[in-house]
Amino acid sequence: MAKSERELREDIVCIGQLVYQKGWVAANDGNISIRLAPDRILCTPTGVSKGMMSVDDLIVVDPQGKKVAGAREATSEILMHLAIYSLRPDTVAVVHTHPPTATGFAAAGRPLNQAILPEVVVNLGCIPLAAYGLPGTPALSDSIKPFVPKYDAILLANHGAVCYGADVWQAFFRMETLEHYARIALVAETLGGANLLPRQEVAKLIEARTRYGVKSKATGEPGCPVAAEDSGATAAAGGAGETFTVTRAELIALVEEAMRAAGKG
Repeated sequence: MAKSERELREDIVCIGQLVYQKGWVAANDGNISIRLAPDRILCTPTGVSKGMMSVDDLIVVDPQGKKVAGAREATSEILMHLAIYSLRPDTVAVVHTHPPTATGFAAAGRPLNQAILPEVVVNLGCIPLAAYGLPGTPALSDSIKPFVPKYDAILLANHGAVCYGADVWQAFFRMETLEHYARIALVAETLGGANLLPRQEVAKLIEARTRYGVKSKATGEPGCPVAAEDSGATAAAGGAGETFTVTRAELIALVEEAMRAAGKG
């Protein structure tokens, strides 16, 4: 049975509280939206903490981002949500946050594209990195457009991450998986680097998606995620393709800082 608009508003408020409690947003950061109908999108407003919203704070906009209902004003980043909805008819909800560890990878110019965890390969394939685009401008929307049809989660260079799905809870859980994966990947680096899954095992996991109930329309790209056989080369799929070298002490310091920032999650 389909949820009422009131129930969907309550879902957004609940997820806003969760992302705030987990430390994925600070102050008034982040935004959440749900497509109510082809011409009506329910979304969080600008200038309000996602952890302190009420159902009446939310507004409704049209497919061009113009407000049609609600007392507050729309976030300028609604353009990114609208771009995703236009490119993915199967998408019903979008969640954008700044999870600390994943955003650290984005700030370092690194996608989360290695085949490390079976659950991530099955549910997300891998997470590419979109080039930097000024928040609230068409440049941000343009930077993600090449990736939206192929992936369900995207890192935003020097900004954060965006995930989307068939409902707002799926979009939220994809963000949770993304940040959890980033934290594990960072810890693995402090221990000398992750052992990547072989290409054959990656293929088995992708093939098993239907069995695990994954119904994503994302097509992915060859070589993403990067398998063990590909790890000797620069892992450029889905990102900038740059190699960064740090000392063990520097990595430990990065992990400690990231864990302190995300420890409330």
